[in-house]
Order: sequence, then structure tokens, then C-alpha cells
Amino acid sequence: MAQHSRKGAQFQAVTANRLLDGVVVYLTTANEWSESLQDAEVADGKEAAEALLARGAVFFEPENFVIDVYLFEVEPTDDGIRAASVREIIRQAGPTVRTDLGKQAELAGVHA
Repeated sequence: MAQHSRKGAQFQAVTANRLLDGVVVYLTTANEWSESLQDAEVADGKEAAEALLARGAVFFEPENFVIDVYLFEVEPTDDGIRAASVREIIRQAGPTVRTDLGKQAELAGVHA
């Protein structure tokens, strides 16, 4: 499993892609997957992050519910959780080549 956060990152969450439709999902405290980053469980520190990743890995094998389960760095803010990297911000919003489609269109109120 890949890790897409810098070494020593204090706050991390677990993400994956749902096998059914490829949608980006985040592991929650209820051990479920949500399409919203705001629902993600945030691990504080290395040990908590490793435990969170181990919980998420179960959904890859043997359940085959998600693929590419990994940790990524997040930043708690007054408005909720924010992805720390451009990569994760893009994954959260959807493709950048057609902003009239995907999650970014829904957020902007664009209807095709």
C-alpha cells in the first residue's frame, strides 16, 4: 500500500477508491466509507495512523470493497478537514479537465 503523506505528518486520514464505481472514499470512525472528506476519521500521530490504515486495509483484502487504500496528510481547520496536498485536493473534487462534470460541477451548481 502506498503512502501519500510526508514522514512525520501529524494528522492523517485513510482514502481509497470504491471498486464498484471508482469514486474516492474516506474511512470513517464507524468503519464505513464516505464520499465526504468531512466524515473521515483523523489519526493524530504515527501509531494512530498505522492503526487506521490497518482498519482500512481489511476492506481491500479479503472484502474487495475498495482498492488503493492509503494514508494522506490532512489539516484540521475551523471549517473542518482539509487535504494538505494538491493531489488529494484534486482527487476530492474530481477531474480537472472538465469542470462542468463530476463533483466540482455539483459543488458549483452546474448542470450539463
